Order: sequence, then structure tokens, then C-alpha cells
Amino acid sequence: MPSQTFELEGEYVELNQLLKLAGIAASGGEGKHLVADGLVTVDGVLELRKTCKIRAGQVVVIEDETIRVV
Repeated sequence: MPSQTFELEGEYVELNQLLKLAGIAASGGEGKHLVADGLVTVDGVLELRKTCKIRAGQVVVIEDETIRVV
């Protein structure tokens, strides 16, 4: 399972923007669709809120890609 680390520049990043910044989605809009389609989990729980706040220490998984937020 591919894994990457994403370093926050502020207190949090919105989920759809994280997917864009991590290179999973081509745009924030595409990131919203991935979340709406039920393809994303945060800390092992299905996440359907497109703009939920992701903070340091959380792990986001989409299909076979893992993003560790630091």
C-alpha cells in the first residue's frame, strides 16, 4: 500500500484540499467527488464530509493510498 506524509502549514487542511495537495485528485472538486463516493476514510472511519478539518496525527486512506498528516 503506497504511503506518503503530508506536512501541514497551518492548524488544519480541508479533506478535499488534502486530496488535491497530495496528488490524489486533480482538483478540489474532484476531491469532493471522491469523498462523496465513499472512497475515503479518516482514522479508519468512513468520512463523507468533503471539507472536514484534517489535523496533524490523522491518517487518511483512499483506495490503496495512505496519507499521514504531520
